Amino acid sequence: MEQIRNFCIIAHVDHGKSTLADRLLEFTGTVSLREMHAQMLDSMDIEREKGVTIKDSAVRMSYQADDGLVYEINLVDTPGHVDFSYEVSRALYACEGALLVVDASQGIEAQTLANLYLALDANLTIIPVINKIDLPYARPDEVAKEVADLLGDDPASVLRISAKEGIGIKDVLERVVHDVPPPSGDPGAPLQALIFDSHYDAYKGVVAYVRVFNGVTDMKTKLLLVASGATFDPIEIGTFTPRLTITGGLTAGEVGYIATGFKSVRECRVGDTLTDALVPGEPVPGYKPAKPMVFAGVYPTVTEDYPLLRDALEKLQLNDASLSFVPETSAALGFGFRVGFLGMFHMEIAQERLEREYDMDVVFTAPSVEYEAVLITGEVVKVDRPSDMPDPSGLTEMREPWMKIQVFTPKEYIGPIMDLVTKRRGESVTMEYLDTERVVMTYRLPLSEMIVDFYDRLKSVSRGYASLDYSFESYRAGDLVKMDVLINGEPLDSMAVITHSAEAQHKGIQLTRKLKEVIPRQMFEVPIQAAIGAKIIARTTVSALRKDVLAKCYGGDITRKRKLLEKQKEGKKRMKMLGSVEIPQEAFMAMLKIEE
Repeated sequence: MEQIRNFCIIAHVDHGKSTLADRLLEFTGTVSLREMHAQMLDSMDIEREKGVTIKDSAVRMSYQADDGLVYEINLVDTPGHVDFSYEVSRALYACEGALLVVDASQGIEAQTLANLYLALDANLTIIPVINKIDLPYARPDEVAKEVADLLGDDPASVLRISAKEGIGIKDVLERVVHDVPPPSGDPGAPLQALIFDSHYDAYKGVVAYVRVFNGVTDMKTKLLLVASGATFDPIEIGTFTPRLTITGGLTAGEVGYIATGFKSVRECRVGDTLTDALVPGEPVPGYKPAKPMVFAGVYPTVTEDYPLLRDALEKLQLNDASLSFVPETSAALGFGFRVGFLGMFHMEIAQERLEREYDMDVVFTAPSVEYEAVLITGEVVKVDRPSDMPDPSGLTEMREPWMKIQVFTPKEYIGPIMDLVTKRRGESVTMEYLDTERVVMTYRLPLSEMIVDFYDRLKSVSRGYASLDYSFESYRAGDLVKMDVLINGEPLDSMAVITHSAEAQHKGIQLTRKLKEVIPRQMFEVPIQAAIGAKIIARTTVSALRKDVLAKCYGGDITRKRKLLEKQKEGKKRMKMLGSVEIPQEAFMAMLKIEE
């Protein structure tokens, strides 16, 4: 155990985390040059295209240090996006040290700080690294001082590297070997292993990624999952090199995988503890099930594809335990599912995976958040879709989730950002200058105001320089109302929204205008209305396509023309009663594109 080192890399999105992992694999000879490709540990096509890590991955490297000893180094690569912060916290718990990677041209950003705090909470040894020193706009000395001030360290001790060019990689490994403490644990104690991630394999079932804290496990040990209570005999045990390599057992301090044979991720969740079924050990503290924050309806464009969509969601859930879904029906869209996501980025990834990996043609409704409705009886009901909102006469209050957000920005963008947050019902908490140029602003903001396009707007008003981190704070009572959308007099349950009463009319006018642009014209007039209860608060009309019935009349009596027009009018009235309006996918996304 003295020669084992477990560490992870934490950084803001796009600060060079995956590139550094590639260089470490190359330098230690873990992956041959023939097999090597960019973003080696990012296994999904979407991860490579978007340049972000979505799933944790682990790899074992062997490194001969300058002191002559050969060390076993386990690297756990973590996601950088804020939606996956729970996975990051569990992965950090599996390590003793962390490389804090900061871009030499951009400096400290929101996720840098958020992930650093998670690492400090887990009592990790932090090794600061300034990456991308080869860039023409790099400011290695300034950024090193920023990082050193943050950690209470000496700027000279901050490593300066270029992962792309391979500069300083040996120094990183030497620091890991000498600064990161070896794992502590007792191989003779009852088994205690943390599951920090998992994936599904068609032959081996759910494969759990584990860090063993105490005890040993082999193929003969019957294992128990503490939180779910499930027991199993392991099908395969091994380590990552980065391929799955069978070893037949793991001991205290090691990182590896255990194939469980389970056909569902529900039994084997991230954060759970694996132990010996006969001699159970203590659970690893900090386990909590992933909590979805954003909900959206997912419907097949062709109703017959409903069973295929269910199969696709079940398969997607096997690789993504944080995804949750329940069946639901809509008058406009038929049968579908209500799906819970960790955030908007998670929803975007799920939508792309459904379309690419499972070849599904689906309609996503506008996302909403989970509200709490307090009834007169005192009962608290969770409401994650507007059509389920109880009757206002039976309500005491409606509560909405509020988030605590941190925005890092150069000082010249303070004004536009404050204006943006205030328009979204935000409340200022603190504002601190990191140095003469950069400031961190802390706000409280309703989640419903954040999920639509807050991040895009923030990037626009700050020209891409501001970065954002957020975390759930609490539920708070608010003056919330349900706004229905009626198309041709028919309420569309899948387009109803819960909104603040002060903004309802403005949103109703904007939404009806937007829908008028995307709903195709029919042979009859289509009224689009927004209503709160029985009160119409906004209306617009999609004009009818008209056939020129007077084209054949050249002169003659006016009564003949009037007769033809009356006949057309009767036909349109009948058509309006019988006709149905096809709602395109863009109409459901119109809610996301409401202009301020």
